[in-house]
Amino acid sequence: MRFFATCSRGSEGALRAELAALRLPAVRGGRGGVAFDGRLEHGAKACLHSRTAMRVLLELADYPVDGAAALYDGARAVDWTPWLTERTTLAVETSGTAPGLEHSGFAALKVKDAVVDVLRDRLGARPDVDPRNPDVPIVLHLAGGRATLSLDLAGEPLHRRGWRTTATVAPLKETLAAAVLLLGRVDPAAPFVDPLCGSGTLAIEQALRARRIPPGLDRAFAFQRWPCYRTELQSRWDRLRAQARAEILPAAPAPILARDLHPKAIDACRRHAHLAGVEADLSIERADARDLVPSTAPGTICTNPPYGERLMGDAGAPGDRAAARTQERKLEGFYRGLAEMLDRHAGWAAVLLSGNPALQRAIGRRAEIDHRLWNGPLEAHLLRYRL
Repeated sequence: MRFFATCSRGSEGALRAELAALRLPAVRGGRGGVAFDGRLEHGAKACLHSRTAMRVLLELADYPVDGAAALYDGARAVDWTPWLTERTTLAVETSGTAPGLEHSGFAALKVKDAVVDVLRDRLGARPDVDPRNPDVPIVLHLAGGRATLSLDLAGEPLHRRGWRTTATVAPLKETLAAAVLLLGRVDPAAPFVDPLCGSGTLAIEQALRARRIPPGLDRAFAFQRWPCYRTELQSRWDRLRAQARAEILPAAPAPILARDLHPKAIDACRRHAHLAGVEADLSIERADARDLVPSTAPGTICTNPPYGERLMGDAGAPGDRAAARTQERKLEGFYRGLAEMLDRHAGWAAVLLSGNPALQRAIGRRAEIDHRLWNGPLEAHLLRYRL
């Protein structure tokens, strides 16, 4: 079987290293994700362990399309019976376009028609569509005059770990936070500080990683509702989970400190750490990031500072240049304070997700690593400094 694990733009290297470490067969990089081969249990293993993948897709067909008829015929040629019965539900999600298939809803409808027609012919009944919570999520991608049909093994995106209940201003997705830790070479066995923790994503991901807790250990996946699950996969899945549980460490091997000045952020961080099962591994404090002083042996300061006007929240009305300039000066002053704080941490590493060049100018050092990532639509730079 052929699989493709998707990820946020710029984090393909982290995902490739992660899947290779899991010993998945034939791991190879791609744009927007990483491909690998194997059996269905290999796809399940990626769902269980990958911290940076957004989705794990099982490719069923790839064929040329020049319109709706070709799209339907290619989907109808697929044997859907290993994946659906008349009692399972399905939904089709479409991305991209092809000639005559510019409307995603229309393309999804043609694939859905082909799938239910196959099931009706072979089983005498058709499955129902459930766009909100389908048993079998079908993914159609159109590009370059070709259609790729895949099944989403996870269902819900993998960044939804199950512990986030409160969103603070511009939160990081859990998968992007994990990519920052991996690409920034953050040591899971060394002290860790996030002085601008927000709702706690970086610190919690660090704790889960340090304790070897797989992100998919306690969540349900779409593949568990497929007819082939009980016949060939369930026992292997149970063994994968049991082995993963046996490797969990009882506590993080080094201190993890999460700080923020805003009370709502601190409350959210505490709540999320509790739900993630790592509350005992985190020290959570309300404090100004600029006042941070070393309190442990050297480790890593890792944080996602505010990028600018959109995140600082008080720039004034659009077009108000005076207010914008005031906001810009305020942010530059904040960055200078962060740089002074970093200067007090000789021997530490600093890993920053920077969306504003003014931060790099304020720090005034040459980064060991400068890697482009995308935080949603925003381009950012992953910066690692040796202090």
